[in-house]
Amino acid sequence: MNEKVKKTIGIVLPLLLGVFLVFYTYNKFTDQQLEEMKGYFKNANYSFIAISSFFSIVSLAARGYRWRYSLEHMGYLSSFPNNFSAVCIGYLMNYTVPRSGEVSRALVLKKYNDIPFDKAFGTIIAERVIDLFILIGFIFTALILQFDQLQAFLSSIIPVEKLIYVGFIGAFGFISVVLLFIYSNWKPIVFIKEKVAGLVEGLLSAFKMPHRVPFMMYTAVIWVSYVLTFYSAVFALPETSGISIGVIITAFVVGSLAVTFTNGGFGAFPLMIAQILLLYNIPETAGTAFGWILWSSQTALVVLLGGISFLLLPVFNRKK
Repeated sequence: MNEKVKKTIGIVLPLLLGVFLVFYTYNKFTDQQLEEMKGYFKNANYSFIAISSFFSIVSLAARGYRWRYSLEHMGYLSSFPNNFSAVCIGYLMNYTVPRSGEVSRALVLKKYNDIPFDKAFGTIIAERVIDLFILIGFIFTALILQFDQLQAFLSSIIPVEKLIYVGFIGAFGFISVVLLFIYSNWKPIVFIKEKVAGLVEGLLSAFKMPHRVPFMMYTAVIWVSYVLTFYSAVFALPETSGISIGVIITAFVVGSLAVTFTNGGFGAFPLMIAQILLLYNIPETAGTAFGWILWSSQTALVVLLGGISFLLLPVFNRKK
């Protein structure tokens, strides 16, 4: 299978999954329920969606500013406009191929700041490792606050036995690859080792940099802004405005996972949010409408900022 076909499949399949989830969701509803959801969209308080979008912009800006610390630790300089634009473009690219945004961010700095791709990408991986641990912390918090409801939800959608089986196979494959990587002198493997060395330098930069404290402070700003983005939006509908902080954290975790493993949550985010809120007696129509309102507003914001970033990057770097 050639590279072009692989790329096409990587783009088309996730989009088809999103389209399938959209049809799956709305085929469940009667005409009366669809009219009910239209009412939710029409009568929503979009002032709170505007506040939600503001916190989303804060998280993007904090992520762009935080990036400078790990880059400076490796001896590279990149302006805030470049970093912020790269972050916005990365989020936009994630709507095409899942996780392609990380590659896009590193490519932007390679183009406009001549920062080696592998080292810039390594700093991004370092960020993602830290973000992963924070997300795991939120997952454990949700489990503690809403254990019974979340356990019932997860057990209904995740085949635990199959997951364990796949885990064993994955562990065996991982160990085999590691051994091949360590002991092989094959030229392609040696080339990969050199690139991995750059990635490792970028990965360790987050833990060795002299500005660890501000780096972690901006990390806190990013995740607090994420939560406030979700929290502000719940007041857009009367049906969701009364949910507790435990439910908000639980729904936030489920929504984050939906966004992480799909094309920006297309199709999956509203479906997962509706299902988790249904456990707390929020009508499925209201939960679905809330999910789509929040997802649509965030998607529109990412598309707007990503598009503007594409246009302004040459302006920011016109001297180069």
